[in-house]
Amino acid sequence: METFTVLPDKPIAGRGKIAALFSNREIHTFREACRFVHELPYGYNSDRDDLTIIFGDKMGTCTTKHAIIATLAAELGLPVVKHIGIYAMTESIVTGTGRILNRFGLPHLPMVHCFLFNDGHRVDLTEGNNNGKNRSIDDFLYTETVAANVSSKEEYLLYRKALRDRILKRPELEGVELKTILQARELGLGLLKANVHS
Repeated sequence: METFTVLPDKPIAGRGKIAALFSNREIHTFREACRFVHELPYGYNSDRDDLTIIFGDKMGTCTTKHAIIATLAAELGLPVVKHIGIYAMTESIVTGTGRILNRFGLPHLPMVHCFLFNDGHRVDLTEGNNNGKNRSIDDFLYTETVAANVSSKEEYLLYRKALRDRILKRPELEGVELKTILQARELGLGLLKANVHS
């Protein structure tokens, strides 16, 4: 992943609801908005489908941080979009994953992570935050451009479809059932949350 400074920049000037929210906080350019969002602590929001929740909660996840910045980019006419990626979660990425993998007999646990994409550049505004991960996610099993504020239900359905259509066809997951991955995923989500607060 790269830093937000690789993204294009543009002044924020009353171009929409989200632009106004940043302007009201004396944030005047797109990159200043990226810096503001990046510097917010990592934390699970009270309503991940509320586009403006990071302002009230004063924190955000990969989902909420990238949703608001991708929406701001659209308002400003910048070609910065939100991607979801499915990565192979292992012990080296998230401490404690080994126990889940052993329990379910998996080589890795496919999990979702969101990031921004522009002109070949991937930017993660949660990198460097206490996000439950030991390192940056640079390799993905699958990526897809999504709506800036894709709902949690829509994201879950995209995840299931990618598992079914692409990821479970990988040689290392031969014979693994979808329900096994989904059960392991619930434990993986709990582990990520626990690691953020530890």
